[in-house]
Amino acid sequence: MTVSARPRILLVDDDEAITGALAAFLGRSGFDVRVADDGRAGLIEVERDVPDLIVCDVLMPHIDGREFVRRVRSRQLWLPIILLTQVGESWERSAALDEGADDYLNKPFDPHELISRIRAVLRRTAQGVGSLRSAQRLRARDLTLDRTARRAWRGDTELTLTPKAFTLLEFFLLHPQEVHSRDHLLATLWGFDFASSSRAVDHRIAELRRELGEGAADQPFIDTVQGMGYMFGAKVTAA
Repeated sequence: MTVSARPRILLVDDDEAITGALAAFLGRSGFDVRVADDGRAGLIEVERDVPDLIVCDVLMPHIDGREFVRRVRSRQLWLPIILLTQVGESWERSAALDEGADDYLNKPFDPHELISRIRAVLRRTAQGVGSLRSAQRLRARDLTLDRTARRAWRGDTELTLTPKAFTLLEFFLLHPQEVHSRDHLLATLWGFDFASSSRAVDHRIAELRRELGEGAADQPFIDTVQGMGYMFGAKVTAA
């Protein structure tokens, strides 16, 4: 998929107050925007003309956001999808990401944050990283992760990871060379109600680093970006 000078965004939401204001804001920010008022209309728009990226609400009549993602992916369309929702449960986020969403943003949100997420996802797509979403196995140097079996290895040694640490590692591999704040990781993988501080993220990062066995002489997989968060710095490919 070639991203045009003005990337084409499909905005799918049944709330006219949101689509009206957000479509105008996205247009002023350099995007060509089409609007669909529910998931069923969104699928028709995708069939008519595949966009560069979809921003889609989760709670909608007829076809909700998660079902919309499933139907798009069932057609072997791996264009990026960012979901918007008022649902805060971490299982809802994890389920949507497992089904093929590329990112997740809670309502109410700062439109400028949405723009940043859109641009980050489009950069990954332009670099060919978008195909990682459809891959069963991911590889970074000697690290291999099997998304279906929920197992990971460094070389021939299997890693022993808690379920949350595995989910965090998978998220990093699907979003390489991007800085993620602790708040973003908490919101995306834990849900805002899960923890009141960033220590939940830090503990899982420490677990990953221990299991990855990174020594002082090794180039780390996970970089700490001072004052900003964490980044998976290694190149990731579909295995």
